[in-house]
Amino acid sequence: MTDQIPESPIGTAVVAGGSAGIGRAVVQRLVGRGYRVGVMARGEARLREMEDEFGTDWIKGVPCDVAEADEVARAAREIVAWGGDLEIWVNSAMLTAFTPFREMPPEEFEAIVGATFLGQVNGVREALRHMQAGTIVCIGSGLSYRAVPIQSAYVASKHAVHGFVHAVRSELIAEEVPITLSEVMLPGVNTPQFDWARNRMDEHPQPAPPIYQPDVAARGVMKAIDEGLEEVIVGKPAVELIFGNMVAPHWLDRLMARKGIEGQKNDDDRTHPDRGPNTFEPAEYPSTAYGSFGDRARSSGLIIDGGTARAVAFGAPMILALGAGMAAGAALARRRR
Repeated sequence: MTDQIPESPIGTAVVAGGSAGIGRAVVQRLVGRGYRVGVMARGEARLREMEDEFGTDWIKGVPCDVAEADEVARAAREIVAWGGDLEIWVNSAMLTAFTPFREMPPEEFEAIVGATFLGQVNGVREALRHMQAGTIVCIGSGLSYRAVPIQSAYVASKHAVHGFVHAVRSELIAEEVPITLSEVMLPGVNTPQFDWARNRMDEHPQPAPPIYQPDVAARGVMKAIDEGLEEVIVGKPAVELIFGNMVAPHWLDRLMARKGIEGQKNDDDRTHPDRGPNTFEPAEYPSTAYGSFGDRARSSGLIIDGGTARAVAFGAPMILALGAGMAAGAALARRRR
């Protein structure tokens, strides 16, 4: 990686939750683009590993629990003191548990919501405090629109992030603040979370197929940054979840009841190390974007502007209906003449 780092930086970015998974893939792309990156994560060992790999001129690792507002504020100050004004902030930290809601202890639910929802809230707060202009990216999911069973705390958090982003975006537009607040909606991705998340199912968890490599998600984040998009949808499954839920939410409830749990179970003969759970403490795991499903993961996928997708999905039928109505009116006028 070091031979791909530019000679001099072009700016400073922050990735919260950047020591593994999708955040780690985003860090790789940002450094390759020429950004110094402040990385926030609980796992100090992974942060130091990244500093050794990229060099401390390019990576500033700051141990931080993103669920704690004061810790995020402290980490942001350290990164600004190191790298200067911020232009990009990516919120990628998350926790989950593959657990029926009735079996989940309250403190576990609260920890997941703290990292996955409040972590993004705290990140946006500090980004707005330290950025004059630029892009804030919140990592969402197809599950931000369509819930699945067994991950109630995670799904609730992603729904909350989606509402929070829309509310704050409206405020920024009203105040004419030159900061884009973007959301990137993801499919199932091959990240370490499936090796270290709390699992109370009878089989090892897996990303819901089709599975994508983390760099596909990172390319979606870079598209949001480069094009100033409010929403980017990555992967055909995310598109299907989002638009399917708009059309037939009750049918999807029953479909998820029949297939949603089994679809999150790994049904082959592979064995996975028991790394977790990482709910209350960071799991021992190297600094990597990748999980254990690389042999089944796709290295490319659909990446589209959410606004364009909606215009096509809903605008085209309206145009066709308008065209049909105009044609019918013209035919009726001819008959009357």
